[in-house]
Amino acid sequence: MSIKSDRWIRRMAEEHGMIEPFEAGQVRQADDGSKLVSYGTSSYGYDGRCADEFKIFTNINTAIVDPKRFDAKSFVDFKGDVCIIPPNSFALARTVEYFRIPRNVLTICLGKSTYARCGIIVNVTPLEPEWEGHVTLEFSNTTPLPAKVYANEGVAQFLFLESDETCETSYADRAGKYMGQRGVTLPRA
Repeated sequence: MSIKSDRWIRRMAEEHGMIEPFEAGQVRQADDGSKLVSYGTSSYGYDGRCADEFKIFTNINTAIVDPKRFDAKSFVDFKGDVCIIPPNSFALARTVEYFRIPRNVLTICLGKSTYARCGIIVNVTPLEPEWEGHVTLEFSNTTPLPAKVYANEGVAQFLFLESDETCETSYADRAGKYMGQRGVTLPRA
């Protein structure tokens, strides 16, 4: 298995639609000149952006978080350029980008250091071979203060690991429950 370079990522995005929309370079500045948390192609990965759709966790309506019977009322929907996550809480969001992972590739996502250094942890499970969709992102605010997450800016880096052989059973073959997800997707049992 080998990690893939910026050239491979550009080729796969441009020829096979692996990432849409795709930014071939690294964007660090908005059109108006203001600084951004960078996004786009890096040396050995792709820095994905957070869309402006958020689900902010609240404990107003429920007392227990149960992954088998998750109550959608545990979240407050929010749409905007900046999401404020309450102290010691979390929010869900999604990537701007839609990913189509090749059958011989496993993709791992790691949070960007800009957020990690502020106590904001980004968690995403691996993107399995032949999975596609918007990636649901989880932001944990580990601090005792409210924390900001910026929409349409970089939040996480995706690393692409290509295998020497194709997997026997892909996510598509298993008809995985998160296949083709669009928008912020809650847990499914």
